[in-house]
Amino acid sequence: MALATASGPAATTPGRVSPPTPAEERAPAEGRAALALLFRRAGFGARPDELDAAEKAGFEATVDSLLRARDRPDPAAVAPPDLDREADHRPPDLADKAARAAYAKGLRERTEALIGWWLRRMVATADPVTEKLTLFWHGHFATSIQKVRSPALMLAQNEILRRVGRGRFDELTLAVAQDPAMLLWLDAGRNVRANANENFARELMELFTLGIGAYGETDVREAARAFTGWRADRSGRFTVLARQHDSGTKTVLGHTGNLGGEDVIDLVTHASASPRWVCSRLWSRYAAPVAPGDPAIAGLLAAYGPGLDTGAALRAMLLAPGLRATAGQLVVPPVEYVVGVLRALRLAVPEPGAAAGAGAAGAAAPSRLIAVLRGLGQVPFVPPSVGGWPAGGAWLTTAASLTRTRFATAVTGLADLSAVADVPPGERVDAAARLLSVPAWSTRTRDALSAARDDPRQLVTLALLAPEYVVT
Repeated sequence: MALATASGPAATTPGRVSPPTPAEERAPAEGRAALALLFRRAGFGARPDELDAAEKAGFEATVDSLLRARDRPDPAAVAPPDLDREADHRPPDLADKAARAAYAKGLRERTEALIGWWLRRMVATADPVTEKLTLFWHGHFATSIQKVRSPALMLAQNEILRRVGRGRFDELTLAVAQDPAMLLWLDAGRNVRANANENFARELMELFTLGIGAYGETDVREAARAFTGWRADRSGRFTVLARQHDSGTKTVLGHTGNLGGEDVIDLVTHASASPRWVCSRLWSRYAAPVAPGDPAIAGLLAAYGPGLDTGAALRAMLLAPGLRATAGQLVVPPVEYVVGVLRALRLAVPEPGAAAGAGAAGAAAPSRLIAVLRGLGQVPFVPPSVGGWPAGGAWLTTAASLTRTRFATAVTGLADLSAVADVPPGERVDAAARLLSVPAWSTRTRDALSAARDDPRQLVTLALLAPEYVVT
């Protein structure tokens, strides 16, 4: 049974979705459709009761309520797992095969516990805005456990992103720059006075704060000197080794002096190119891909202002009329897709120690979800490079489509689908749309779903694979 894009050709296999083209862009979302889009862009989607309440409250009040959720108790904000920090920095004797195997096994188990904890939190959270923003910053300041090799340090970085991610961008950048996981990831240990290593300085400018074209190679070299001696051990202590720090005069972005790393971060985050870079990254991940010069980000820039207020920029983006005009222009990233499906179907990620055989404790067990996310191309704490994850059509490969289909089939076998099953067959396609907070189905999708209306499980499975759900 083939499914189609909103106005494009039918997909050749279930779950195979083509990215939208400019000709396929939808009209600006209005009313309930605008609220459904808001919940998917701000977080991980809405349940029907949440949309019902939002319709009564109004759009702006709903935005404010979503943003204020961090000030209310969150039942999902549970203590993270005990990751045994000491075990992370006890490398095995390379000559001892058994010790190496035990170390690798322990690292895998702690990594799985860490990923499971965050997935569990995202699925259960009453504050999806903060969790999605944390995920955004994780991709922006991308750091991978594959090199850091310490779940405890990755957890500490995750908590920095969650705690500081809605404040001043210069403070966030400094906190990440002094974070042990980032320093290990970008080779701070090799950045010494006699031979400055440019890895962090380059990524700071190219990816984190300015974008290509807003700095020169001399700026990178001089900035690298300013960061010499920055260190952090695996116990999480940041320090500057005076004997390895270059205290000479440096020039970065036209500013000369005995610059230290903190000075460089202040310079790059306050440079004229930085607000456009940061706001374009936000808009590109939350709304539609744009370049730093795109007028779509004007409202974000005004809110971001000289105070580098990322929280104000986020609010301006969610309220921007232009956001509603971007419906159908983003492919939902794998983590957001999996979390959104579980939230929509009210399936929880089981706690550690839960039986992992049948039922929700099996299909939604962290190990199973990690395998799904690996097949889809995005596993938390394991970005493929310092550039983070790709976007758009990169999520729509044939292999990913097959993984998505298997996942959708598994979870619909566990969920309570009475909201669809208990209505007459002729109403089930619309009931599936309500269950998943999809404003409307295209004619082709509706026809495909109607053919499965006598089988509620198959109907909801196909709905989870429909372009209207996979592309938002």
